[in-house]
Amino acid sequence: MDSLRMKLSEIAVKISCQMVADSDPVISRVAGIEEAGPGDLTFVANRKYIRHIKTTRASAIILGDDLPTVTLPSLRTSNPYLAFAKALELFYDPLEAPQGVHSSAIISPNVIIGANARIGPFAVIGEGCVLGRDVVVYAHAVVYPHAHVGDGAVLHAHAVVREHCRIGARVILQNGVVIGSDGFGFAPKEDGSYYKIVQTGRVIVEDDVEVGANTTIDRAAVGDTIIRRGAKLDNLVQIGHGAQVGENSVLAAQVGLAGSTRLGRNVRVGGQAGFAGHLEVGDNAVITAQSGTSHDVQPGAVVSGSPAMDNAAWLRSVVALPKLSDLIKKVRDLEKELTSLKSRV
Repeated sequence: MDSLRMKLSEIAVKISCQMVADSDPVISRVAGIEEAGPGDLTFVANRKYIRHIKTTRASAIILGDDLPTVTLPSLRTSNPYLAFAKALELFYDPLEAPQGVHSSAIISPNVIIGANARIGPFAVIGEGCVLGRDVVVYAHAVVYPHAHVGDGAVLHAHAVVREHCRIGARVILQNGVVIGSDGFGFAPKEDGSYYKIVQTGRVIVEDDVEVGANTTIDRAAVGDTIIRRGAKLDNLVQIGHGAQVGENSVLAAQVGLAGSTRLGRNVRVGGQAGFAGHLEVGDNAVITAQSGTSHDVQPGAVVSGSPAMDNAAWLRSVVALPKLSDLIKKVRDLEKELTSLKSRV
């Protein structure tokens, strides 16, 4: 859609913003504030980029209602990041899904396929599967026997849904996702070797979930691993057997949940954070990047560090840590001085 052009006033209506401008420039692209040029619409959603407003070459900008007046034509909104996301869609040419069922796809008998489902080259659909309406299965994706995929779900190339798992409506599985791989379960034997524990559980992914590339969600020996409605998992996330991720929770890249960890609703987890098993994390909690959580987290808490602690306490500790060696030296000098004073008394 490189040729698409639209007046700023038209964009304002389409993305529900208030236009504040003395002119009505024609926009042909949405771009970041530092690389934007004439004909571009840019945005500021993070306050650290405010300083670039004076120097941007963009023709217009999306701003929060709380920011001061600018000379640049602007679109004002209470949620500039959401407005930016909607504006991007206006100028984006989406990938065209495969049409119909490709002749090279392998579809087992007794499969139920809903209306307008599309299945790409070399995809494999196992015995007894159910695919809902408008499902899209891209090339080389695999759905194991007796799995269910809900209406409007999208399985990108090389995504795998294992046997008996359930994928909800409008779920997006990015490339290389594995749903329902075996959980890490082994019983030690007397000779020091291990006996593999069969993983009989399912993975249930509820509606409107998105799972990032190469993320793995394990099935349990018993019971279900559940990703609740609206959750968003980034790339390279590991969800252990029997874990639960709450509704609308967000997990950044390389987060790891050990078995039976349960995250509440609207939990936010930064990249590379890890959780020991059998933990409860309350609703609206925030776990910052690279935190190591070994205990339950109360609802609404913000924790950081490893082992994770209250974020404010962790920030004080981080400031104090570089001074620790000097503090130890001062204490030792004071101890020597005190010992010397005692010896003279």
